[in-house]
Amino acid sequence: MGIIKRKLIDEDILGIVENKNLLKRYLELIIGLFISAIAYNVFFLRQNLVYGGSGGIATVFKDFLDPSVTILIVQILALILAFIFLGKKKALNSVVGSLVYPLFVKLTQDVTISIPKDDIMLVAICGAVLAGISSGLTSKTGFSTGGTDTIIHILVKKFKLSFGNATLIVNGFIVLFAGYQFGWRIVLYALIILYIISIITDKVVLGISNNKTFYIVTTEEARVRKYILENLSRGITIIDAHGGYSNDKIKMIMAVIPTSEYFKAREGILQIDPNAFFNISDSYQVYGADNHRNHEKERGQI
Repeated sequence: MGIIKRKLIDEDILGIVENKNLLKRYLELIIGLFISAIAYNVFFLRQNLVYGGSGGIATVFKDFLDPSVTILIVQILALILAFIFLGKKKALNSVVGSLVYPLFVKLTQDVTISIPKDDIMLVAICGAVLAGISSGLTSKTGFSTGGTDTIIHILVKKFKLSFGNATLIVNGFIVLFAGYQFGWRIVLYALIILYIISIITDKVVLGISNNKTFYIVTTEEARVRKYILENLSRGITIIDAHGGYSNDKIKMIMAVIPTSEYFKAREGILQIDPNAFFNISDSYQVYGADNHRNHEKERGQI
């Protein structure tokens, strides 16, 4: 009876994590989306600055259709694709972001800030900082903002691309199309904007890297290992260690987790073992993760 109960608990850990602090997380999501809409209307749209996303597509077609309408169309199409290719659960995770963002873009389209319009570099930097803050806030919530983010996740799932490569393909196509229409300087500004956004986003979420390395010591080793492998789909390494004071033999779990999944990893571990000890450090470069995981599977270790 105890084994069955534990199994049910293990299978529901991710569900518990995803339903934790919902009100606070939705509030952060709404604030993040509002800041993103301000950044888009005030800084990017009026200067034809495109760095990707549904907003970038809307900027390209702004002479033909109201940007908020274009964004809504892209968001809804992406939402439908999410239901088809990612499943109902993933799709529902992006419903609020998909519908609220175009609404905020419409509501803030007349907002203006006194800033020299001929100083495009200043405009790009200010917009990128706001967009980075927005991205950080929304990433912390564990929700998806939909749109091109959904397309990226579909490419990752269906074509086994890395998240970075899928992002480069989707946003790169949008930026190149914008460069063809508005001039190739847009591509250079896009690189600057994306660089600033990546830094600010990671600063808001945690640290300055794309990945975090978790070193975990827990009495619930098997359950934590299963949670990371099955719910987060991340590889792990088990390290033999000794307690410095007691000299007892212990097992330490090491796992490299993307910054965007930091919330799920941390809260999931604490849900399983509130007394778990873990250290989190920045990981600047990770090599051979997929090969290591496949090798472990062949050996029957995971």
